[in-house]
Amino acid sequence: MSFAKAFFDVGLFTNQAGAMRDYYQQLDLSFDHSLKLGGGVLQHRYQADDAVLKINDARDPLPEAPAHALTELLIALPGCSEAVQKQDPDGNCIRLVPPGEDDIQGLALRMSVSDVATSTRFYTEVLGLHELRPGVLSCGKGLLLLQASGQPPCAASPLAARGLRYLTLQIFDCDKTYAHAIGHGATGVREPVNMGSTARIAFIQDPDGVWIELSQRASVTGKSL
Repeated sequence: MSFAKAFFDVGLFTNQAGAMRDYYQQLDLSFDHSLKLGGGVLQHRYQADDAVLKINDARDPLPEAPAHALTELLIALPGCSEAVQKQDPDGNCIRLVPPGEDDIQGLALRMSVSDVATSTRFYTEVLGLHELRPGVLSCGKGLLLLQASGQPPCAASPLAARGLRYLTLQIFDCDKTYAHAIGHGATGVREPVNMGSTARIAFIQDPDGVWIELSQRASVTGKSL
């Protein structure tokens, strides 16, 4: 599988977008634009290198998510001289790191998974990420850092719940990628649909119930839908 850009994006949901936007702007992440998603959700997009942090501002009260595999967002921040552990206003675990530390650029995600070998097979064989070393997978420059939780897979939970909720892979053909993923064992939760002329998207889930958006975005691929 070929990716349309050398990073994945990360999506979170919140009911306090003002505080969350202030927090990430104070980290000097570059605000790009806001996008209406429908259903009372407004997405605010912030750049970290070519990766995008998507702050999904939900109008309706969000449920508390159960224990989730996305445990920490790592941000390679220019000017950061040493790794610093923080929490954003919603309590999401954030780690600021100097660009290049442990090969981290843009955004990286730490994931607590039920079985590292199973997750590695899923992300490499089903989605085409590369295993750099045990427990470290790459989508171009974006890194997934896997650690064993010692627990069974997390219970199924809705996409729209408070906290870090999903990652986005930018690809060239949403339908083809979705069909390949389903054919190789991924759980399909939302079939491909067009978001106006902006993107064609679908959602699957990994073995631990993490939502993964497959996005054929016109501005990234350079081709209209």
